[in-house]
Amino acid sequence: MTAVFARTTFHDALARLADPHLLRELSYVGGRWIASRDGAGFKVTDPASSATLAWVAALGADEAAEAISAASDALPAWRSMLPQQRSAILRKWHDLILEAREDLALLMTLEQGKPLAESRGEIDYAASFVEWYAEEGKRLNAESVTSHLPGAEMIVRREALGVVGIVTPWNFPSAMITRKAAAALAAGCTVVAHPSSETPLSALALAELGERAGLPAGVFNVVTGDAATIVGRMNADPRIRAMSFTGSTQIGKLIAGQCADTMKRMVMELGGHAPLIVFADADIEKAADIAMAAKFATSGQDCLAANRIYVERPALADFTRAFKARIEALKVASGLEPDAEIGPLMHERAIAKVEEQVADALKRGAKLLAGGKRHKTGALFFEPTLLTDVPDDALIMREETFGPVAAVTAFDSETEVVARANDTEYGLVAYVVTENGARQMRLARALEYGMVAINRVKITGGPIPFGGWKQSGLGREGSRHGIEAFTELKYLCIDTAA
Repeated sequence: MTAVFARTTFHDALARLADPHLLRELSYVGGRWIASRDGAGFKVTDPASSATLAWVAALGADEAAEAISAASDALPAWRSMLPQQRSAILRKWHDLILEAREDLALLMTLEQGKPLAESRGEIDYAASFVEWYAEEGKRLNAESVTSHLPGAEMIVRREALGVVGIVTPWNFPSAMITRKAAAALAAGCTVVAHPSSETPLSALALAELGERAGLPAGVFNVVTGDAATIVGRMNADPRIRAMSFTGSTQIGKLIAGQCADTMKRMVMELGGHAPLIVFADADIEKAADIAMAAKFATSGQDCLAANRIYVERPALADFTRAFKARIEALKVASGLEPDAEIGPLMHERAIAKVEEQVADALKRGAKLLAGGKRHKTGALFFEPTLLTDVPDDALIMREETFGPVAAVTAFDSETEVVARANDTEYGLVAYVVTENGARQMRLARALEYGMVAINRVKITGGPIPFGGWKQSGLGREGSRHGIEAFTELKYLCIDTAA
């Protein structure tokens, strides 16, 4: 952190913002835009060029406590609103997000690196959760219970849980905010959000639009700064009744441990290590297209990315040939360039990790068919890479990759591949490509994953319960289950005896 709190350089692309007020550098607390008390800030840079985009306020534990107080103070009035009133505000927020789509996508590409086309898609995706929960909040109905006691009427209803803490990652800086916040807000909860310090600008722009939409002061707060300091304060504060986190399993465990003393509700979308299983009866060209979309979206920096690609041996040669041709045709460039498909990785640590995984796989006998090293475009770019004959004990087959490296290996039987696919601590999503209907149903049951995609990649959205088994998370986001996570059940027993 640094005490210098002024932009020292100006990225040329920022001049393209139609609404410059969406570029915010202060945190949003209690309806006010605030700096830290000591004036500390941190630099946000473009991973494609390393150019400075902004100096963002680095708040500390005291300011985090101030945000929790603001959310706590705002809670009674917000949760007492009619659901239709909250819905109208969320609907306005949704509309403003879509109106600002180009500016929000530009900010995302600049701070995260993904191609503009993907950023536009994420803004649409982010807005869809606000729309979904604007409607779903009106459907939190009470249920009647058939009484087992004479002269008693029984009702069970859902009520707002309280203040919700939200911690979001850098790979989907808008959608992860709205998927969590819209559900909590629709339920009648207030929110304190901490975005990743790599990509805070998207969250701050959403706060600006939320203010314009009419979110009352204190209902939605965004606190930027050091994660350990801010999230640690959130975890320790009993006024926060739930923590919703998306990120690594390791950090999720740390947060869960820190929340144990206050018994918070935990909603966690953690690590993924998705298998993609291609059977010999599949359409090979379609299978290669599915593998491309499942592996290389967001330059591979996605918890849903297919990290382990298993191909039935009779189809291996044809699949590898088709997959390799597509990988070699990918355009690696700054996300601002037209038709860019692979942007930079987020930071040097990400580059070092994929380099380590590639070297380890080759050491263990894998074959390199494409890529394998840093790309000439810039320091944080990595060549789209294809490894084949990758053994199961290679690092890339045991750890999340978070980069544009595809690992392919053969299998010989359905039983064998299910066992190999399930042999992991993760269980977020699995992909299956087969034209055999009976096999589709068998695999859907046998794979130990919260989500299974069959013959397609895109499966997420507002109506579906997103989440994983095992160490890939707790609870679900999206769908009615996502809003229920931010409610408490209250049972009423009313004496009706004359």
